Amino acid sequence: MSTLYTQAERNNYKTYAYLLGFVLLIVAIGLALSYFYENPLLLYIAFGISVLMSFFSYWNSDKIVLSLSKAKPAKKEDYPELYRITENLAITNGLPMPRLYVIEDAQPNAFATGRNPEHGVVAVTTGLLKKLERAELEAVIAHELGHIGNNDILISSIVVVLVGTVVLVADFFFRMAFFGRMGGRDSRGSLPILIGAIVFIILAPILAQLMKFAISRKREYLADSTAALTTRYPEGLARALEKISGDPHQLKTANDATAHLYLVNPFRGKEKESWFRKLFMTHPPIEERIKKLREIDI
Repeated sequence: MSTLYTQAERNNYKTYAYLLGFVLLIVAIGLALSYFYENPLLLYIAFGISVLMSFFSYWNSDKIVLSLSKAKPAKKEDYPELYRITENLAITNGLPMPRLYVIEDAQPNAFATGRNPEHGVVAVTTGLLKKLERAELEAVIAHELGHIGNNDILISSIVVVLVGTVVLVADFFFRMAFFGRMGGRDSRGSLPILIGAIVFIILAPILAQLMKFAISRKREYLADSTAALTTRYPEGLARALEKISGDPHQLKTANDATAHLYLVNPFRGKEKESWFRKLFMTHPPIEERIKKLREIDI
């Protein structure tokens, strides 16, 4: 059974498992391509890509997430209340002060990223700052600090890079299957590689889905519980979730790669219209989260 004290360690193990699995997957693709095209160089290229992308995602996933989200550093003189709240909560949780970023958007929402607590980042929208009361904002920041303290942030961030790489490799596999020739030599086993390409392209989004499902829904419940214990006021987060989920504004910078990072699903009413967005939904139902929060007896 997950607790506040065991989840962080489990998330560390999951991170290394994903990185290893990613390397093995890309190497396996390179091995298949090198066999069918009789070119061992493809295996070395695949191995190089997998290792480089693993290191790159570990060190730079937070920068990519912030860039995709169009988040800008929040200056202390511009957002003194946000800094006061975050500093107090970080001290309470025994965490380093995270870097703070702001997204210019009317939708109230927030997310945390970074490779470890020492490099933690909390990003909030301007809509969140304008529409929440202090107790509600405090609860949201406590939730995001919960992700940082539980080491959810690295595993959530690297998935953005790794899933994107898998999709690119699938596209590369597809193009090679139909158009590729290496060094002017005909590929061998053209029918098997064609079938393999089609199968891989079909399985690629499923693989991406499984990777995101591995970021268990329990991480949201656990961060909710952490926020409730930190603030000693579960109703603050419950009210914040109600306001955020009920806000009609679309998050302009939301995309399927980063949607799982946010406190609440950033898409408004479109998840039912798009099978792709529905496929990548990882948030527990808001009603369940609110219900669990209001059942907490502090």
